[in-house]
Amino acid sequence: MRRPEAPLRVAVAGLGFGEKVILTALRDAPGTEPVALWHPRKERAAAAGQAAELPAFDDFAALLADPSVEAVVIATPPEPRFALARAALEAGKHLFLEKPVALNAGQVEELQRLAIARGLVVAVDFEYRAVPHVQQLAALLETGVLGDPWLVTFDWLMSSRADPSRPWSWYSQAAAGGGVLGALGTHAFDTLHWLIGPSRSLTARLSTAIGERPIPGSGAMGVVDAEDTALIQLDLQDRRGRPVPAQLALSSVARAGRGYWIELYGSEATLVLGSSNQADYVHGMQLWMARPGEALRPVAADPALAYGRTWEDGRIAPVRRLLGWWAQAVRERRPMLPGLAEAVASQRCCDWARQGAGTLEGIP
Repeated sequence: MRRPEAPLRVAVAGLGFGEKVILTALRDAPGTEPVALWHPRKERAAAAGQAAELPAFDDFAALLADPSVEAVVIATPPEPRFALARAALEAGKHLFLEKPVALNAGQVEELQRLAIARGLVVAVDFEYRAVPHVQQLAALLETGVLGDPWLVTFDWLMSSRADPSRPWSWYSQAAAGGGVLGALGTHAFDTLHWLIGPSRSLTARLSTAIGERPIPGSGAMGVVDAEDTALIQLDLQDRRGRPVPAQLALSSVARAGRGYWIELYGSEATLVLGSSNQADYVHGMQLWMARPGEALRPVAADPALAYGRTWEDGRIAPVRRLLGWWAQAVRERRPMLPGLAEAVASQRCCDWARQGAGTLEGIP
């Protein structure tokens, strides 16, 4: 009988999403065990460590030197992620990275080269790949039910930052990785690449509706230069190398916005995936299909893709699923998908969008 693999011993760096979602998911995921926490503020690290009953560090080098740590989840705000990820790879640690992985595609490519050179497995938290209804849509597309893809539209219209009194933070700053492109666009581009194929070119119009926000504790207002709406036209390339037009609308200031909706129109069918539940991107997802001449009808959920447990916070289940895939990839010494290759492709589209346009011509 084969002995079961020891769980992957994981430290969590960053205590926002890391503490609320990733720590819980690590404790429940097959093949992972949280062993330490890190935060740059000593008092914050100590409080989290006490609450979680785990060792806590405020010195990242000391965390990496701890022999009990095999791997690190980096769930900090975007700006410090690249330097932390590079240091962890140089220390020989496997990685699970929040997105955006870095501030530009060049930084992600540098991490990719380093991970390959060190033989380390890096996962990226594109968690929509682990959401059952999105997985079911991908499986339907693999069967060819859509026929030739003719048009894709993707609306992701949220109201999370529609309140002007929401405080100024790193999210307000483009240079710190803030804005709707990093928050939603990274996921959206990866989902389109997964479902249809890579982006060959795009044009974009970015705008900022709320130009100032209150700086906490100061009484002053801070300038917001990160986009809160992005309207993007893309040329995707399908599996047979043919161009597919796509339209992407992202916003974090759409009061009573329609939420998350992907519509795929093809020669043999129309497929629609969506949810109006802005509070939770797992609960509320539905899938519809129509053949030529038919009205849209619901597609029954595939029970084989369902989560084994329902969490009050719907974010935990897909992250738990990805963490399990990552631990298995580490133990089997094989590349992880989604990983840094997918992050490069997604981040390149974000970079193009901030420039207003971009094309793969001339990029090897």
